[in-house]
Amino acid sequence: MAEIRPFRAHRYNLARVGDLSDVIAPPYDVIDAPLQQALLDRSPYNVVRLILNPEKLNDTEHDNRYTRSAGCLKEWLADDVITQDSTRALYVYHQDYTVEGRTFTRKGVLARVRLEAFGQGRIYPHEQTLSGPKADRLKLFHATGMNLSPIFGLYPDPDRRVATALDDAIVRALPLQATDHLGTVSRLWTVTDAKAHSAVSSYLANQPVFIADGHHRYETALRYRDERRAMGETIDDDHPANFILMMLVGMSDPGLLILPTHRLLSGLPDLTGDLLRELLGDRFEVETVGTGDAAARETWGLIEADGGQDVLGFGTVADGGWHLARYRSPDEMARLAADHSPAWRGLGVSILHVQVLDGLLAPTLPERPTCRYVHLIDEVLADVAAKKCQLAALVPPATMDHVVEIAGNLETMPAKSTYFYPKLLSGLVFNSLRTS
Repeated sequence: MAEIRPFRAHRYNLARVGDLSDVIAPPYDVIDAPLQQALLDRSPYNVVRLILNPEKLNDTEHDNRYTRSAGCLKEWLADDVITQDSTRALYVYHQDYTVEGRTFTRKGVLARVRLEAFGQGRIYPHEQTLSGPKADRLKLFHATGMNLSPIFGLYPDPDRRVATALDDAIVRALPLQATDHLGTVSRLWTVTDAKAHSAVSSYLANQPVFIADGHHRYETALRYRDERRAMGETIDDDHPANFILMMLVGMSDPGLLILPTHRLLSGLPDLTGDLLRELLGDRFEVETVGTGDAAARETWGLIEADGGQDVLGFGTVADGGWHLARYRSPDEMARLAADHSPAWRGLGVSILHVQVLDGLLAPTLPERPTCRYVHLIDEVLADVAAKKCQLAALVPPATMDHVVEIAGNLETMPAKSTYFYPKLLSGLVFNSLRTS
């Protein structure tokens, strides 16, 4: 079962730091150098100093980004910049955001969740992890002893029982509020009501949890706990190292949005529509929609209207053409990806990479093309207008049903299959791995 617990969060003391918007940040893995500097400049207490402290040329084993993060945290705790709540709570977290002119509100709750090894409980991953990011986050875990950013978990709640219980708990309360660099408004309520705690924990005890984002940090938390045990530390059932900070969102939440991840390929010879049609051969039914930005938007509109995974869009930058390609060779996909399930093979991103990029395109090239990933059609159009790529590939987004079916069978999805927008903020709450 998934075990959910309220906890005494560490949080910024707004009397010391001022506006909460000045001290929050997106997750470390989406912070590039310009954004990192902007966050550093925004406040001397911005959480980027904890989650992604800048590297220096003269870093050593004893003075580096991790030790500096630990030093900042120690100083902020001593100076009451960050304080611990006196009462165990669940923390209701709403995000108001706009995508493609539509406004959404995603609702969830921050809690401690008991760690379970994948395949041994009710917590499921849906993507593969890499050793480098896990080693990086493990150093930060050891240095700070804190979950500085929440994992993003999803659970089935078709009747919205948890959401209703939490809505009732906050109906008369005022939230803390912060706005991030993309304009997303985050609101946070503290819920100390034991009845609400019981309703949430008892319902979720019987539900699976699928990790949407934060796989590297989840696996790092497992290793951190096991290393401490191996060093002889007593880690009983209630020890905080057995738990991780997680944002839990119901799969039926109206504000839950999975964006597509489009591919922009460069390092190719110039491709025209005729060459693309020849390349795709008889495995795809190809229709040329038109040229220019309007055709690109129409192509994406046709993919969205179709709602299936077997329709891809291609922009050939050399002639400005946009083309709709419907896959017609599932038997060929089964041959090329025989070690994967039918659900995996049916994903649009799987068809694109296995059949088109690796199966048809790569054999014609002296070296592998580079691929950049974007999520909005405007980002695609900007890249195409600047001729930064030779081929743009529009991919339908995976759905929660795909995540549940594939991850529930302990199979990971292809890389860059899902993009849950918006990202969860770091800096709203922290979870100590050393104190209850």
